[in-house]
Amino acid sequence: MKFVFKAKDSEGVVKSGQIEASNKTEAINLLQEKNFIPLSVIEEKESRDFLHSIEKIWNGVGQRDLVVFYRQFATLVEAKVAITTALRAIEDQTDNKVLSQILLEMIGDIEDGMALSESMIKHKNVFSLLAINMVRAGEISGNLQKSIEFIADNTERTYQLNSKIKSALTYPGFILTAALVIGFLVFTIILPKLTKIFDDMDVEIPWYTTLIMNIGNFMQSFWWLVLIVILGGVFGILYYIKTDSGREEFDHIKLKIPIVSKMFKFVYISRFSENLSVLLIGGIPIVKALMIVADIVNNSVYKKVILKAAEEVKTGGAMSSVFAKNPEFPPILAKMIKVGEESGKVSDVLKNIYTFYEQELDRMTKNMTSLIEPILIVVLGIGVAILVVAILMPIYNITSHIQ
Repeated sequence: MKFVFKAKDSEGVVKSGQIEASNKTEAINLLQEKNFIPLSVIEEKESRDFLHSIEKIWNGVGQRDLVVFYRQFATLVEAKVAITTALRAIEDQTDNKVLSQILLEMIGDIEDGMALSESMIKHKNVFSLLAINMVRAGEISGNLQKSIEFIADNTERTYQLNSKIKSALTYPGFILTAALVIGFLVFTIILPKLTKIFDDMDVEIPWYTTLIMNIGNFMQSFWWLVLIVILGGVFGILYYIKTDSGREEFDHIKLKIPIVSKMFKFVYISRFSENLSVLLIGGIPIVKALMIVADIVNNSVYKKVILKAAEEVKTGGAMSSVFAKNPEFPPILAKMIKVGEESGKVSDVLKNIYTFYEQELDRMTKNMTSLIEPILIVVLGIGVAILVVAILMPIYNITSHIQ
């Protein structure tokens, strides 16, 4: 059973957290054994656990929250503040309830003798494998502050990169969504009223006008069914993407979509090169670093290639040879990594690769709107032209004959 407690330590500081025990009496005894004076010990109900899990899903801990957390944590550790004191100070001022709860749990774990990295592993949905391994390397080397700074820099760059991608795709996404909503309303409400003219006048109309009329009449009568099918299709696709097979298929599709495929490739290469460089600088062995980056890169296609490179290095080979054989990695990247392997400066070469692709990605995201806008105009123009030719032109011809 889990109990939420508030207690005073030997210095009179009030602390709060969770403790596991078979009953309330045992929980109080455990706190007293740790030299705490219990103020309140309340059993955490299952319903509360459920609500807490829902809150985690709904609110979550965003990259922006993590950037602030790592920056503050690095500053406090550099100032020689104890880890638990630093975490408690951050927990006191954070506005994110989920992060606050996680920090309280981590404080309790560390006070029980658990290492910081081990405590972070319990929250793998929040802390990345890169962050966990960098913290572990910092604990072993005795340079935790530098490791946390590396994590803060990496998380901030990742946040900025994701923000650029979202801003580049927001405009076309909004336009397409608005076009679909307007199209649905036109076919459901406006079109049947216009085409009623043809029924009232009993005149001969072209086949394509008849087709549009039938679609409009169907939409007017069964709009709810169409809406269910559309929403069902969207949710079905989203659910399928979350499955292993769906995620893998979507990863392949992202690398084949015109215009945006190049942007996605640059994102994955940039993510690979930066994270691998950070891990190598932090003292993580190259094979383990490659296996960690394979999960961080967030694409099954690149993950397979990177894991294959890890196996190649494990057997005494060079990772550049694997990258040279796969089209997902540009030839120049494999050649640059080969130079780094031969000179023993792989991390420096990877930093240069990341800098180059970050600049290219920045330029590409800025030009994305200007690249997609003409395509959107053409697609929307074709849709409007079809409606004009199919509906307005026959109406114009009828009124001309009447005159």
